[in-house]
Amino acid sequence: MAGRPGREPRSGGRRPQAKGRGGVPRRTSRTLPRGNREAQEKAIVEAAERVFAGAGFGGATMAEIAQAAGVPKPNLHYYFGSKQALYRAVLERTLREWLEPADCIVATAEPRAALEGYIREKMRLSFTCPYASRVWANELLHGAPELRATLVRTLRPLVRRKAAVIDRWIAEGRMAEVDSRHLFFTIWAATQTYADFAVQICAVLGLAKLDRVAQERATEHVVGLILRGCGLAGSRPGRRK
Repeated sequence: MAGRPGREPRSGGRRPQAKGRGGVPRRTSRTLPRGNREAQEKAIVEAAERVFAGAGFGGATMAEIAQAAGVPKPNLHYYFGSKQALYRAVLERTLREWLEPADCIVATAEPRAALEGYIREKMRLSFTCPYASRVWANELLHGAPELRATLVRTLRPLVRRKAAVIDRWIAEGRMAEVDSRHLFFTIWAATQTYADFAVQICAVLGLAKLDRVAQERATEHVVGLILRGCGLAGSRPGRRK
């Protein structure tokens, strides 16, 4: 990621090789082929998601993250520079993944198909990336110290653009009148609860975890409920109710 602390300068000057005990050169990620470096960076971010989700920013340590990622602790500092920079990388990756599904909400799209696709993808992300959602929720609950500027600079204009599309559909009589911005809040709350409060949901349902059947049932419920509230047809024929 551009501008991330700890990157090797591009000016051509090589850093002195780190040495361990007895002056023996220590293996670092700088010696790995590019493909391995990228895979290792991905592994670090995914491990950081799990640790930050469980311990929060304050309780997480770089040592725990390194252990979870299966890499030496110096590699974390090499790639990200600091715990705060790694935390920021986790949040930024989550935002990128959450913004992408909204690409289907465009004026030329069919409202039901676009909103259904968006909701289904948000549900999928809640089931497949629960740790990212929990890190995000914890950040917001603490006043968004790292995210506040990003929310204003990135999320606000995106929601404004997508809400304008929904308002256009409403004006054209293609869906029921709803508050377009609050519709997004409703979708986020309905989908992300399956990541953030999975323990509560499983306790009520008497499940050890949300398996594929439970996930499908939850997805059909959320899709149908929101689409009906928008005055659109429910799930497409043939889908499990």
